[in-house]
Amino acid sequence: MSEAKLADGGFYGAKVRSATVWLGIFYWSTEFIISSILWGILGVDPLESAIGKLILMLFSIAMTFAISFIIYRLHNVHLAVKIMTCFTLSLLAAVINAYIDFAIYYVYMLPQTVTFNWTNFGYTLVYGMSVFLGWSCLFVALLYSFEIRENERRLAASREEALSAQMRALRYQVNPHFLFNTLNSIAGLVEEGNTVGAGRMVLSLSSFLRTTLELDPLNDVRLADELTLQTGYLNIEGERFSDRMKVRVDVARELENALVPSLILQPLIENAVKHGVSDKPGMVEILISAGRVGEVLNLSVENDVSDAPNPRRTHGMGIGLKNVAHRMETRFPGAGSCVAGYITPSRFKASLTMPLRLA
Repeated sequence: MSEAKLADGGFYGAKVRSATVWLGIFYWSTEFIISSILWGILGVDPLESAIGKLILMLFSIAMTFAISFIIYRLHNVHLAVKIMTCFTLSLLAAVINAYIDFAIYYVYMLPQTVTFNWTNFGYTLVYGMSVFLGWSCLFVALLYSFEIRENERRLAASREEALSAQMRALRYQVNPHFLFNTLNSIAGLVEEGNTVGAGRMVLSLSSFLRTTLELDPLNDVRLADELTLQTGYLNIEGERFSDRMKVRVDVARELENALVPSLILQPLIENAVKHGVSDKPGMVEILISAGRVGEVLNLSVENDVSDAPNPRRTHGMGIGLKNVAHRMETRFPGAGSCVAGYITPSRFKASLTMPLRLA
């Protein structure tokens, strides 16, 4: 529902109207009971005056909703203007109410002659002014409460849209990086004359991209499904590094139903292939593991690398891993993290931490 529709009396206006009706019923029912008690204290039988008070209350309710309608139409104006409007409308309604009260009393006393008494008129005017001004203040407060809640709702919606856009942007930064690396691998196979392998790799790439592009970055997937996707990626890379890449998965069966952000492992595994298998001669092992500590899920990707050129380089993250870290912090504020670095001079590890949630 658009904001324009809300401003023009859509869902927001319906909520205000409903609340106004219920508040009016409560307000005038209370006023009727209080006035009946006061009239009883002054010596007037509440039952005898009930019909007249009911007729007067119906006119008062009509004026109340007229005042509410005018104030509602002015809900965007300055507060000082609202105050002056409430005072003016309440005074006008009190004058009309006082004349109606005298007219009802005049009819009620027929055939006796009733003279107009300015003192009684003044008392009725003051009482009516207090009643209508009290209603006006209550209605303004009601409007402000709805406006505050509506602003909070819109702010929450804006934040959610911003978060969604940010999450999608972080996710989509991964795909071009992966595509670039894979196309380089295909080009390498073509240069080596392995056209059969390159063809299989193109078909595997097509299938993998079709699957990944259909995923919503805001929806979580089962860890088992995420591992299946990553197996497809590793099969693609395996066309080029089949003789030098060993993949091992260590995930307990009970964690296969754990929910994780879609493609969250992709940059970690891609990093392992790029900086492990591509850079290090000989056999390279990639270990994908998952474990739990209480209600926390830990995912990690380890891989062999060439000896670290600088022993003090313990936490190095490229753009892909930085994107994962940002995505984890955005998805799980205060509870998600991504840490990467050398655990030995020839072993690199990237670890993810997030709340454990089971499908």
